[in-house]
Amino acid sequence: MRHLTPAGVRVLETASRLFYEQGIRAVGVEAIADEAGVTKKTLYDCFGSKEDLIVAYLRARDGLWRSTLVKHANVHDAPPGEKILATFSALRDWMRERNSRGCAFINASVELPEDHPGREVARDQKAWLFAYLEDLATQARAQDPAALAAQVLILHEGACIADSMRSVDNAVDRAEQVAAVLIERALAE
Repeated sequence: MRHLTPAGVRVLETASRLFYEQGIRAVGVEAIADEAGVTKKTLYDCFGSKEDLIVAYLRARDGLWRSTLVKHANVHDAPPGEKILATFSALRDWMRERNSRGCAFINASVELPEDHPGREVARDQKAWLFAYLEDLATQARAQDPAALAAQVLILHEGACIADSMRSVDNAVDRAEQVAAVLIERALAE
C-alpha cells in the first residue's frame, strides 16, 4: 500500500469501521469523508475511487488477520500440529476484538460483483489461509496435508459464521475440539 497522509489514514480507518459495521454498499463516500473530517476531494486524492478504498480496506484487514494468526501460531516453539490448533486461539481473539459481524471477506464477497477487485482480495485471503494451514500440516507430517488444511479451514469459516450469528455457543471452542480430533487422526495415519 502506498504511504498515506494523516488524512488518508483517517479515511481508511473510518471506511474500515463503517464498511465492516454497516456494509460496503450501504456506506457512501460522503459519509466516510464527513466522519473522517475530510472533504470528498481529499478522499479521492488519497484513494482514487470508492473501489480502490474498498480494496485498501480489505488489504489492511487481511494484513492484520495474517499477523494475528501467525503470531498466535508462533507464540512458542510448539510442534506443528499444536500450531494448527493455535490458529483457533487466534480466531477466538479476533472474533472477540474485531469480528463481531462475521468475516469481512465473506461479507465483501456477498456484497461485491464478481469482477470487483475486492473479491480478488477476499479470494487471496482465503487462499493464503489454506496455504498457511497446508504448510503447517506438511510440517506436522500429516498423511494428506491438503485434506487436513481444507478441513481446518472449513472449521474456521464455520466457527466464524456460527459465532457471529450466535447460533452455537462457544463455536470456536467446539471447532477447535473437532480440529484436535482431525489433526490426531491425520498425524496417526
